[in-house]
Amino acid sequence: MDALQRKNRRLILQLVLGGLLMFGFGFALVPLYDVFCRITGLNGKITNTGPVAVEEADSSRDIRVQFIGVNNEAMPWEFRPLLNTVSVNPGEMRQMAFFARNPTARRMVAQAIPSVTPSEAAQYLHKVSCFCFDQQALEADERMEMPLLFVIDKKLPPDIHTITLSYTLFDITPVLPVAQIKTADIQRSPL
Repeated sequence: MDALQRKNRRLILQLVLGGLLMFGFGFALVPLYDVFCRITGLNGKITNTGPVAVEEADSSRDIRVQFIGVNNEAMPWEFRPLLNTVSVNPGEMRQMAFFARNPTARRMVAQAIPSVTPSEAAQYLHKVSCFCFDQQALEADERMEMPLLFVIDKKLPPDIHTITLSYTLFDITPVLPVAQIKTADIQRSPL
């Protein structure tokens, strides 16, 4: 084997090894990103969910909470908050809801993905109950109100006066086997 063939073989081996390392790194990025966001609070990921001890509200502060509902480009549903803005005292448990309607002629399943702005506020927003915890199924032309129950921690930094809670609604019907599609009847409010 001459020197040129050895060089070519070594180059091919390096390229294959480099490609495998890049694939492995790309595969590991998702869990690493989730850990990074959880530690730093970046990207507005909310980790405070479930029951919370009720405290007396801090009536000396008013926090403006804005709600935004948007659809992923492939999602045909009507989706919006029933109120765009509410004023909340830290420590106060607050309930509000989003409206959803499936205008299509078929049953669809959706999943809402939340985001909080500013991202530093995410660790102080505690969701007790949220439609985003479960997949939402709607029959053709069905509509419902999807509830959200939340508390803002009293430890919210004093320089934060407005929090924006945004939900993006995704169509997940094609990715679920029919046996897994369930309707969250306990969250439904007839209109």
